[in-house]
Amino acid sequence: MSTMDVPSEAESELPASQSQARKTAAPGMTWITLALMTTASVASLRSAPTMAVYGLACVFLYVVPAIVFLMPTALVSAELASGWNGGVYRWVSEGLSKPLGFLAVWCQFAMTIFYYPSLLAYVASTIAYVIDPRLAGSGLYTAIVIMVLYWTGVWVSARGTKAVAGLSSWGLIIGTLVPGTVLVVLGLVFLGQGNGSAAPMTSSHLLPQWTGLASLVLIVNNFLSYSGMEMNAVHVSSLKNPAREYPRSMFLAMGLVLLIFILPALAISWVVPSDQLSLTAGVMQAFDAFFSHFHVGWLTPVVAVALVAAALGGMLTWLAGPSKGLLLISREEGYLPPFLQKLNKNGIQQNILVTQGVVTTAIALMYALIPNVSSAYWIFSVITTQVYLIVYLLMFAAAIRLRRTRPDHPRGYRAPALVPLCVLGLLASLAALAIGFVPSSQFGGGSVWSYIALVGGGLVVLGLLVPYLFLRLRKPGWRTPAAGPPAGPEGATADGGA
Repeated sequence: MSTMDVPSEAESELPASQSQARKTAAPGMTWITLALMTTASVASLRSAPTMAVYGLACVFLYVVPAIVFLMPTALVSAELASGWNGGVYRWVSEGLSKPLGFLAVWCQFAMTIFYYPSLLAYVASTIAYVIDPRLAGSGLYTAIVIMVLYWTGVWVSARGTKAVAGLSSWGLIIGTLVPGTVLVVLGLVFLGQGNGSAAPMTSSHLLPQWTGLASLVLIVNNFLSYSGMEMNAVHVSSLKNPAREYPRSMFLAMGLVLLIFILPALAISWVVPSDQLSLTAGVMQAFDAFFSHFHVGWLTPVVAVALVAAALGGMLTWLAGPSKGLLLISREEGYLPPFLQKLNKNGIQQNILVTQGVVTTAIALMYALIPNVSSAYWIFSVITTQVYLIVYLLMFAAAIRLRRTRPDHPRGYRAPALVPLCVLGLLASLAALAIGFVPSSQFGGGSVWSYIALVGGGLVVLGLLVPYLFLRLRKPGWRTPAAGPPAGPEGATADGGA
């Protein structure tokens, strides 16, 4: 998952007048432009080490979720976005109910609570390769870096610095395309010189070895890698011929995303043995090995700085995005207590960011308590995926109901075979939820029940219990009418009224 997709979703929560102004500002968008935007929103190098441990089988582990999850998400969200402004909250509220709409937008926000520690753990391990590579395996070092960088990000975001959003626009180039291309080229030259691959590259290794459910657990992480397709669906109405051009755009984007995901993962597997690969520092391990082989070790800190800059720029954008969307909806419907709705002098939802920071700090300390950094990273990545999958379950269910209950509602794009697509997406999401409770080899041989308790506890408490308590305890006084309803097309309000 890239950190570049949040502004689109945050903007999709704005009133229709502002959302429409944003769309009309870029009329006649080509399907190629949309494909590139989608690629930028989804593609990232951060997940490459997770799949590199599977060697050639990573191709299978990337392609399968692309077919059963990526395409259904892209096509279904395009129909919803072309008929209802307001993002996932509006879609689920219209199709199911307002409380479930709040659950959906809450989960979009809540997944970032576990996303920040895993993202910043990746940043910490990357920085370690500039200071001392041995620090990459230190839980205490990782925890300190997570806390310092997160609270620095909160301080910057609370000042209302608009320039930070521009940092993420360079993320695809600085943090993905250039390093990814360099990594793949170095890998090909490495193999071309006659060096052997650390991972077998024969046809018998195209499928992951079956050792029970645990052999397929890593596929769960790829569902989150592909998340973000629904963010760019808001641009479907900017295409001249959505019915023909949008599917074409999504197939091109899927091809580009697969290349960006698969080739760097393979390059890492060529030079770093799977039993030595760190899930947080794997990218830098590969660069360090290649640069040492080609006697250009001085480039290691250069690449590290580029990866860190892109990740931090994206983190600052994430801080502003989901929490802003949650705030706008909560002020209108009274979902959050007044304390969390307060804005600072710069109009930033500072109390939400600080409260989130307290939880993030507690999670960061777990890196210091769990002996293996890769194990902690994997656990938090899985919890992030589990919480975010709730959003997709609600989205697919809402799409089916809206097609049946409001078939004549104007839509700029109608997904072909929408019900089968939604059923496929629902089954894939449910399978990912179930598989997520099976520990992978990356858990480090810890207790299975401890793993289930950590993942299940994170999912239930953060994804279900907390939003339930907000809904159960909310009071009429929590509403802030002056915020104005998040209106939809033709002036429709968030609850569907004209």
